Amino acid sequence: MPSTPPEQVPDADAALVHGHQPPSTRVPLSRERIVATAVAFIDAHGLVDLSMRRLGTELGVEAMSLYRYVTGREELLDAVVEHLVTELAQDSEVVREPTHGWQDFTQRLAHGIRRIALAHPNAFPLVASRPGQAPWLRPPLRSLEWVELFLAGLVAEGFTRDGAVAAYRAFTSFLLGHLLLESSQAGADVGPLDVIGDTNADSTAESGAGQDKLAGQHPLLAELRPALSENHAASEFEESLENLLERLQRMR
Repeated sequence: MPSTPPEQVPDADAALVHGHQPPSTRVPLSRERIVATAVAFIDAHGLVDLSMRRLGTELGVEAMSLYRYVTGREELLDAVVEHLVTELAQDSEVVREPTHGWQDFTQRLAHGIRRIALAHPNAFPLVASRPGQAPWLRPPLRSLEWVELFLAGLVAEGFTRDGAVAAYRAFTSFLLGHLLLESSQAGADVGPLDVIGDTNADSTAESGAGQDKLAGQHPLLAELRPALSENHAASEFEESLENLLERLQRMR
């Protein structure tokens, strides 16, 4: 049985030896271009097939050229998640504060996250599996900025602190379960996922400087971090199941 021929990787060294420009100089590399190409590759081929060598081939450079911008595949995957989250800020339908009530605010945010999942079903499972900006943040709403906006928006609409935290937990649980299932139905490989950051991590693990920075940039998150770190998985499952049964009863 004939073997599969190896992929053709541009040889920058040979190009220099023969007096030609190396491939990497034709279109300047940047971290943004590398990450965007990685997202496009995952969209087209899936996460499993992504490697630094294949990404280099897509960009027309040797894999070693990429390591000036990302230290390896793990950092690249984290950058892909950051890239996906930034799409939320670019969505014109998503608002950063509840100007027409908290229901409109949360619905717009939920649909914005779903549009990311629909646009990138193969990459979306990374949002669930890669470690967040803090161990007590829950995917898919996993950036400090967006969680602060979510909590502040609900508090501004009359939610108590505890009520806003409970809403955040319910909101993220609903979105994650639904969108991972939807991504799977679109053909994404959703398992096995990488281990999500330990949501029960001791808050003392964060340095004093890190806590001060959090309080300075995201004060509501700093205040509610202990509550956000609590584990209520069992009660949340039971509440979600009860809500589902109530919906089914109404359908009946």
